[in-house]
Amino acid sequence: MMPKAYLDQDVREISECLGMECDRLSGRTLVFSGAGGFLGTHFMALFDHLNRHVLQRRLRVIALDNFISSACRPEDLTGLKDVEFRQHNVIDRLTIDEPVDFVLHAAGIASPVWYRTNPLETLDVSTIGTRNMLDVAKSCSARFLYFSTSEIYGDPDPRHVPTSENYYGHVSCRGARACYDEGKRLGETLCDIYHNYFGVPTVIVRPFNVYGPGMRERDYRVLPNFATQIKAGQPLFVYGTGQQTRTFCYVVDAVIGFMLALLRGIPGEAYNVGNPKPEVTMQDLAQRICELVGDPASYRVVDYPDGYPSNEPQRRCPDIRKAELQLGFQPRVTLDEGLKRFLSWTNATYTGEVAARDAVAAPQ
Repeated sequence: MMPKAYLDQDVREISECLGMECDRLSGRTLVFSGAGGFLGTHFMALFDHLNRHVLQRRLRVIALDNFISSACRPEDLTGLKDVEFRQHNVIDRLTIDEPVDFVLHAAGIASPVWYRTNPLETLDVSTIGTRNMLDVAKSCSARFLYFSTSEIYGDPDPRHVPTSENYYGHVSCRGARACYDEGKRLGETLCDIYHNYFGVPTVIVRPFNVYGPGMRERDYRVLPNFATQIKAGQPLFVYGTGQQTRTFCYVVDAVIGFMLALLRGIPGEAYNVGNPKPEVTMQDLAQRICELVGDPASYRVVDYPDGYPSNEPQRRCPDIRKAELQLGFQPRVTLDEGLKRFLSWTNATYTGEVAARDAVAAPQ
């Protein structure tokens, strides 16, 4: 797990921003899949903080992960207050012999390089795994939060950027990214079926490019790539034309959005969770990072590496008005501030070995 100081800073911010909303977790039981992942690490630290310092009655957490692609190890989850860890693959059925109030299904393989090399596993988690976790929620009459993705929109028509939740998407069912994109789309369909036919109160979140401390050096998305290249003393490699655009949401803001969706979200609805500003090209992002680390010329635009999934979306920017109005979600951390915090952490934790070994890696 990442150094405690970084987590402490993040979870204090999250807890303070949520305020009295956290009281709804008092004395409850929550099942969380993907507990060892990037987002899971922050959630587990948040729940531990709430149990130690905030809640009058502790939240019991049943944490699940198989640690195939996780950011931490099983022993990193020991010692957390009122957290029971189970090493479990969500594609296997799960039995919970106690009342459960919340089920959060965040397990998945989210990096393009990883789901390109593990397509069936990626698809299984999004489909079989989602149904198994929905069955837990159904049997316990629990509220269900599904972690989908902005990738369900595919490569959106420019007329639909920023992209709202009612955009159906422009996705290839046979493309190199389909195991992830289409798996998540089917996961949302399952949520809709369980909500409409079985009365399971399902809420869907669609994260947009969440980043921050806790991302593995071998994640192979754009910001970990840039950070490991900096650590190795290499130039930053920008792929394709470098004119692809993204917006980035710092993990503190994202977890606040996810928690608001869990506690305030309307059952049967989906919410974009991200930061709509600024929408930057990958060249602009590289330039910004070079300036932050004091080397304004050290990046290069290169061809996509072999094995990188094709059909990369050219633009990705969320319309978050629905989350603003219904959840009260408002991202606060600017891109420059988030990058400074992320790069401070990677400078303390990354080795540069990934960049040195791979020479170039794949972007987000």
